Amino acid sequence: MYHFKEIFYTIQGEGHHAGQPAVFARFTGCNLWSGREEDRQKAICQFCDTDFVGTDGENGGKYEATAFVDLAARLWPSATRPIWVVFTGGEPLLQLDETLIKTCHDNNIFIAVETNGTLPAPDNIDWVCVSPKAGSDIVITSGDELKLVYPQKNFPPDMFEDWDFDHFSLQPMDSEELASNTKEAIAYCQQHPQWRLSVQIHKVLGLP
Repeated sequence: MYHFKEIFYTIQGEGHHAGQPAVFARFTGCNLWSGREEDRQKAICQFCDTDFVGTDGENGGKYEATAFVDLAARLWPSATRPIWVVFTGGEPLLQLDETLIKTCHDNNIFIAVETNGTLPAPDNIDWVCVSPKAGSDIVITSGDELKLVYPQKNFPPDMFEDWDFDHFSLQPMDSEELASNTKEAIAYCQQHPQWRLSVQIHKVLGLP
């Protein structure tokens, strides 16, 4: 049984696939923060902007693999395949396993995952995006995309430039300093063209 905060159809708002229609499946739970405000200041990841506590979001609940696939198919508005599903969180690799992956693939679902990279990934995920967090022990050092929230203290982008990823995305940290963070991220990408600027367009457009 898999626990989801919410499952909904939207547009991918950030990273390499920004603009891609997708079913977002947000698992509950994370290993770097409890998700509760009273724990934020002592958490490894203190800047998370996502609610992943409980199962009370849109289509939230507990699902078996087949029930999840049935829901994803209902949310996808077309007979065109594959269905594009983004597993996120929280930390999706606390729950995503071979059973769910196989059930998705058996039903022509493309699986993308957005992870903090601190847990080993099961085989056969179609797109692995790692968003590393300062102070964590990262075990996934290769994949499709590395998406770094910037800036993080003592966590410069050049730490990752030799890692085995196909795409490198630099995303300004959304905080009270968003404007200056964005300016710095733009300057870094211009000076280091290995990196591509990632803007959270879903927030600009008012999408979930």
